[in-house]
Amino acid sequence: MWPVYADTMIGLKRLENIQYCIETVLSESIEGDLIETGVWRGGGCIFMKAVLVAHEDQGRNIFVADSFEGLPKPDENKYPADKGNDFHTLAPYLAVSQETVKNNFKKYDLLDSRIIFLKGWFKDTLPTAPINKLCILRLDGDMYSSTIEVLESLYSKLSIGGFCIIDDYVLNECKAAVDDFRAQNNITSELIEIDWTGRYWRKEN
Repeated sequence: MWPVYADTMIGLKRLENIQYCIETVLSESIEGDLIETGVWRGGGCIFMKAVLVAHEDQGRNIFVADSFEGLPKPDENKYPADKGNDFHTLAPYLAVSQETVKNNFKKYDLLDSRIIFLKGWFKDTLPTAPINKLCILRLDGDMYSSTIEVLESLYSKLSIGGFCIIDDYVLNECKAAVDDFRAQNNITSELIEIDWTGRYWRKEN
């Protein structure tokens, strides 16, 4: 079901989207750091760093946010949309240690002080994370809880002109969280298709 050796399962179109978004914020001097919430083996974040290095950008941090233990058990009382979700049972496949992800950065000679790890459940780490401003906010949390918690904690820190990227919009739980958050916050920016599951929009106000 998942690649045995690859450092990412994002696919070419979603990688190209990351590159497009980064190159756009660089060319337009949009302020802020980058974050991926839910990183698996780290391939998406490693690619982010590679794009920054290729453009000789040395001033932006990349936040690598993950439990490194797989997905949480659903809180069905707080988030009814996650009722019956069994992603937490896939920990043997989805749990990749922080040390493994660090070593994957090292493998490409891309680990430095600008790579900042945020280990833990999003509800615990993101509200107090040392993040002031973001230009790229990329979500890969699968569940309603793991999606809405990121948006509630970090979307206000996304710069105008920055990009919000959703990896799992095809999943009902994730889609519901994104749609609810956009509706509750009157976000009318076009939700653009990347591929069969990926979507993104650019923050307009």
